Amino acid sequence: MRIVTFFCLVIFSLCQSACFQVKAKEPVVYKFEHGRTALLRDGLAYAPKNAPKAVIKAIAAGNRLQGKPYKWGGGHACFNDTGYDCSGTCSYVLREAGLINGCLTSRGFLDFGKRGEGKWITLYSRNGHVFMTVAGLRLDTGGDGSHSGPKWKPWRRGVGGYIMRHPSGY
Repeated sequence: MRIVTFFCLVIFSLCQSACFQVKAKEPVVYKFEHGRTALLRDGLAYAPKNAPKAVIKAIAAGNRLQGKPYKWGGGHACFNDTGYDCSGTCSYVLREAGLINGCLTSRGFLDFGKRGEGKWITLYSRNGHVFMTVAGLRLDTGGDGSHSGPKWKPWRRGVGGYIMRHPSGY
């Protein structure tokens, strides 16, 4: 009986992160809504007036990454790097907003925070890539067939194979 219980617990713990995830189903599409979403103007994002302080800080951090190149491993060994990869970008923004300590890999974001879509911040993660939306605006290093570096991207992005996570309370 103890062996059966042990194996059930092992199987449950192994399946927990994969079985209880919320899969992203709808493409990410930016549509400006006054007071609810960030405004994108000339490549920079502006937070809605009613956004929480952490969201304002996240948007400011994302703005600081604009123009940085894609750099595999960028943002992991050095927080203020010359370039950033996908997980380095998301880690930088969340760290600057006070929502994480350190840095996560794209795989590490599979278990980050809470399951599902957030009210203000959502991470879309799969093994090998992660991107995020902050106040409805996508921050991504890809999505257009290239590794373009961190950029606010208002155009549509498919989400096949991604799961959604969000920082608690956001």
